Amino acid sequence: MPLESLIAEAKAAVLAYDAKKSADVANRAIAEKVDLVKLIEKGYTAGIKEVGDLFEQKKLYLPHIMSAAQAMNAGVNIIAPVLEKSGAKVGDGLGKFVICSIEGDIHSIGKDIVAIMLKVAGFTVLNIGRDVPLKDIVAACKTNNAKFVGTSALMTSTMVNQKTFEELLKKEGIRKKLITNVGGAPVTQEWANQIGADVYSENASDCVAKMTKIAG
Repeated sequence: MPLESLIAEAKAAVLAYDAKKSADVANRAIAEKVDLVKLIEKGYTAGIKEVGDLFEQKKLYLPHIMSAAQAMNAGVNIIAPVLEKSGAKVGDGLGKFVICSIEGDIHSIGKDIVAIMLKVAGFTVLNIGRDVPLKDIVAACKTNNAKFVGTSALMTSTMVNQKTFEELLKKEGIRKKLITNVGGAPVTQEWANQIGADVYSENASDCVAKMTKIAG
């Protein structure tokens, strides 16, 4: 089955909150050896972004997001280990990279895929979860002597915390020691410039390309 068809099925499964269908698409994609990164980004992630948009418009509610996330994870959790094992490292020892979904944001899929791909690229990745308090992100950066920190926000209501995080890093005296990366559906290059983040990533592939260039 062509990649385009699998992408459409993956997105539809997320929008229908159908975990069984989502897992079935993932297994078929692996068997047919299609581009799993594209399947995730254009299928599963696109589906959850659409659900997020509807939530922002108050057309859906939190239980819908949770159900969509469960459906998405049913597929991505199957793909992730395969993607990680099959990825040939393009670098090694590129530095410690703390990554999470920003405080207030329960989304994790995009961030998790970025984490996997950064690990494949040669970074030591510390994926500290979703809805992580800003002080805990700072603590993780300090404790692990991180060189890079990435935050994801999939809602306009939570992306403001990326700005607060930049301010907190300065207050804690470690901003100059870090390369900060921001991403998520509503996040743009203009937003990154406005808050003073070093790097804006449009998607997982973009993040890896930009960060490996900086680290290298």
